[in-house]
Amino acid sequence: MSFGAIQWVYAFVDRPKDRFGQAHAFWAAVTGTRLSAFRGEDGQFVTLSPDEPDEGADACLKAQAVEGPGGAHLDFAVEDVAAKAREARALGATAVFAEDGLEVLRSPGSQLFCVVRWEGERVRPGPVVAQDGTTSRLDQVCLDVPPGVWEAEKTFWAAFTGWSSCAGSRPEFHLVEPTPKLPIRILLQRLDSDGPAGAHLDFSCSDLDADRVRHEGHGAEAVWRGPHWIVMRDPAGGTYCLTIRDPETGGLPSAR
Repeated sequence: MSFGAIQWVYAFVDRPKDRFGQAHAFWAAVTGTRLSAFRGEDGQFVTLSPDEPDEGADACLKAQAVEGPGGAHLDFAVEDVAAKAREARALGATAVFAEDGLEVLRSPGSQLFCVVRWEGERVRPGPVVAQDGTTSRLDQVCLDVPPGVWEAEKTFWAAFTGWSSCAGSRPEFHLVEPTPKLPIRILLQRLDSDGPAGAHLDFSCSDLDADRVRHEGHGAEAVWRGPHWIVMRDPAGGTYCLTIRDPETGGLPSAR
């Protein structure tokens, strides 16, 4: 086993601290999870753990109260945090903050991410099963990449993760995908114009409109419909996407 290998991945929901209560309540409801005790000096961190039916599965989603509008980011859990952070810097990342068991960095394209100590997580949660039998899974962080750093970001994330890297279903997409044991994959999306980098969360859904209705019932609203996704806005004002991908495999229907 490589001490620099990524053993687990967390997706982080970053939302404004004045709307954090709305945010974590919503995300717990739509992901079928329960909230841990709050952590941090101001109670700004919380883990969303799989609920009773998935007992034994490990959490892969956390939420954080932040200044500003928020977004999303990734935490990569490894055995040797310092070594993996050094590797990231050698690949072009820059250091932001470090403490025991945690290093915060920026990718060459300015995406924030964290390297954290692995705590033994290994069991991927199953999909959420709605009352109508449809399924969904929060399984992807989409990095919104300005065109000027597109090639640098594709190179960095493939090298840093060591995961499979390939073109996506459209010219503006590129997929960096782990082995099936890991719960979160990365989609890079090339923006139309230069500007600040960002990130958002994506669900895979067996029935896109059934999940749209379910999410709307918890306070979200649909913003825009793409070829095989719907852009949503949660009650805290953050955007995310529902996508018509298989919640078991992550692939589009034509790729099943």
